[in-house]
Amino acid sequence: MKRWILSLGVFLLILSAVAVSASGHGVHSVIQKPVRHHQHIQLGIDTLLSEKKDLLKGKRVGLITNPTGVNQRLTSDIDLLFHDPDIKLVALYGPEHGVRGSAQAGEKVDKYIDEETGLPVYSLYGDTKKPTPDMLKNVDVLVFDIQDVGTRYYTYISTMAYAMQAAHENHIPFIVLDRPDPIGGTHVEGPVLDPKYASFVGLYPIPIRHGMTVGELAGYLNNEYHIHADLTVVKMKGWKRGMSYSDTHLPCWVMPSPNMPTEDTALVYPGTGLIEGTNISEGRGTTRPFELLGAPFINGWKLAQKLNALHLPGVIFRDASFTPTFSKYSGQLVHGVQVHVIDKQSYEPVITGLSIIKTIHDMYPDKFQFSPEDKNGISPFDQMVGNGWIRKDINAGVSVKTMEKKWQPELKQFEKKRKKYLLYK
Repeated sequence: MKRWILSLGVFLLILSAVAVSASGHGVHSVIQKPVRHHQHIQLGIDTLLSEKKDLLKGKRVGLITNPTGVNQRLTSDIDLLFHDPDIKLVALYGPEHGVRGSAQAGEKVDKYIDEETGLPVYSLYGDTKKPTPDMLKNVDVLVFDIQDVGTRYYTYISTMAYAMQAAHENHIPFIVLDRPDPIGGTHVEGPVLDPKYASFVGLYPIPIRHGMTVGELAGYLNNEYHIHADLTVVKMKGWKRGMSYSDTHLPCWVMPSPNMPTEDTALVYPGTGLIEGTNISEGRGTTRPFELLGAPFINGWKLAQKLNALHLPGVIFRDASFTPTFSKYSGQLVHGVQVHVIDKQSYEPVITGLSIIKTIHDMYPDKFQFSPEDKNGISPFDQMVGNGWIRKDINAGVSVKTMEKKWQPELKQFEKKRKKYLLYK
């Protein structure tokens, strides 16, 4: 009994010491909560309004934006500029999906009046992709603020390039409010666009994954391809090249388009976006576009086994079935895989996307199809990948590794030129 009482006394003494230290008196607490270090990022729009408003004072402003054009507190650029007494916002310009993001992929948007502000809204997607002199007649300066996703064939950077051309032709200064590359600014990947295959999903010779912010891209395109716009880039503060979007600790991900619901979507998109140029569903019409992939004729379990046997870095595949609500195979049960990225740093989205396409092509040679060619022998897949030889190589049984070696020389040239336009180290 005495031994038990003594043990109890020792236990109570230790408990008392812990309580004292936990209360902040004497030594530090035995149990401490881990400290989370937040990297403060200031977006271009916040820098503009806090430090560089003189760029807009006394000028009639045209704003090219969409729902991603928001400040740190998720207030729309439209509201910020429209209600600022020092700024006169006179016109809005919308890319694919529109200023308010209400249009689906490929859906044309006509000119209309914005309900919230009463301002004219001009569409830069559809019949008119480049602002006309009539659209710019009352504008003294053009401002661009849209979240890109780091992939060449995402059309917003083509909209920016066309708008820069129009700004130069109409003697209007062009301002880019910079935002992060959500999949990081250190990795570049994929073939550089062959100018013969230039289109709205790729205007200039850059690789599929370019590893640049829109501000950096604007500088690169402006100088390397002689656009000659009177360009100003309002930089971010605190962004580092190795950051993914979640590393920035910005409030949340605002969908840049209806089928880009998460940061994970943006990460896989440089590769699985290429599947749009085939008869395989890229997952449109599901809650996981570009992560869910398949077709009614695929055995998902066998496809997952074959893809996992490739040991592609940073990714694993799970067999999955789904029923798209629109787009390819709408209302039909589809079988395929879901792409699960397990290591963002080692993951290679372009290699992964081409490996998926080649594997399905080899498994189902009689059922897999690339989208039809146009009268010039160019298919939508060719426009997205940026050349005609990769489609031919897949049909000829060439390995993805061999294709990668073939595009490396041009990719290295791009990386070399790109360095002098990087704004963040």
